[in-house]
Amino acid sequence: MGRGDEEPRGRGDARTAGPAAVSAVAAVVAAAVALAAALLLLRREDAGLGAGSSMAETEALPKLREDFRMQNKSVFILGASGETGRVLLKEMLEQSLFSKVTLIGRRKLTFDEEAYKNVNQEVVDFEKLDDYASAFQGHDVGFCCLGTTRKKAGAEGFVRVDRDYVLKSAELAKAGGCKHFNLLSSKGADKSSSFLYLQVKGEVEARVEELQFDRYSVFRPGVLLCDRQESRPGEWLVRKFFGSLPESWASGHSVPVTTVVRAMLNNAVSPSGKKKELLDNKAIHDLGKADGSLTP
Repeated sequence: MGRGDEEPRGRGDARTAGPAAVSAVAAVVAAAVALAAALLLLRREDAGLGAGSSMAETEALPKLREDFRMQNKSVFILGASGETGRVLLKEMLEQSLFSKVTLIGRRKLTFDEEAYKNVNQEVVDFEKLDDYASAFQGHDVGFCCLGTTRKKAGAEGFVRVDRDYVLKSAELAKAGGCKHFNLLSSKGADKSSSFLYLQVKGEVEARVEELQFDRYSVFRPGVLLCDRQESRPGEWLVRKFFGSLPESWASGHSVPVTTVVRAMLNNAVSPSGKKKELLDNKAIHDLGKADGSLTP
């Protein structure tokens, strides 16, 4: 499943077994865990949250984008080095939606393409975010794609990144004047869940809502389908699993990262009278596929 950016350092390799044996065991365990997660998602019923885009809304998108550009809004992205954040930045620049784009992360990213030359970058220490409050000031819109995996960070590290870092970032964004906060969550997020991952995602959703942003959009995709730069055997197996299913069934429980990103941006340019929006996997598919002509 596609995840975000901030990942604590590894703790070293096992020394008591040969490299090949360790690698094989790790791959099998990762695959088993990933498949179990996929099957869990398949068993969960969609809550029916979020609404797909209507024909009228789809036809209006080009005009909505044009109107949005005229507002000269500033935006920040958390987790731009992760798969979703990386694609989000690319699509955002291609559409020229914002007058100023800022990346907030633990390290500076390197871009070769000319299109990225005006992207601002704020390097922060997520353990001392209060010292970097200025990085969150002056942005109209914020996108949080921050996250790690329990496998990489351990349970404690996962909670620190996916809950503590996200919440503190949201608090600083709110204090800095952010009006519209977009949170990448997960299908099945539930603060009462017995599964740590879903529990943390649900808790974060609820606690960010308490900050009372003018507009708060939560995206709950299923399994994220992407060609990850980082090799994760378990996720590769899950992607193959969903890729072998009929599209009508697979689309209910998985979604391409590009579709998620386009849904995020299509939603951002569309005015809403709702203070909170919760888009499930189906709504993400519908909105992300609306009007494929995304260039300015």
